[in-house]
Amino acid sequence: MGLFRLLFWIAIIAAAFWLWRRFIRSTSARPKTPKEAQKPAPMVRCQHCGIHVPRDHALAKGEAWFCSQAHLEQGSKSSGH
Repeated sequence: MGLFRLLFWIAIIAAAFWLWRRFIRSTSARPKTPKEAQKPAPMVRCQHCGIHVPRDHALAKGEAWFCSQAHLEQGSKSSGH
């Protein structure tokens, strides 16, 4: 009877330790990002090809936005370029 009790308590302690380690590992593995990084980036439409790109990656020429330097140089399709 004493051996069974000892094995029971060892199993309980081992399970508790395993759960504790798993909880600690899962909370420390999560990336802690600022709230600004979690917000979606504003998107703009390329005036040449129509693709939508994040505004901070786009190139502006006046009020028009472009997805690349080549499209910026070619200009808007509607302007006849």
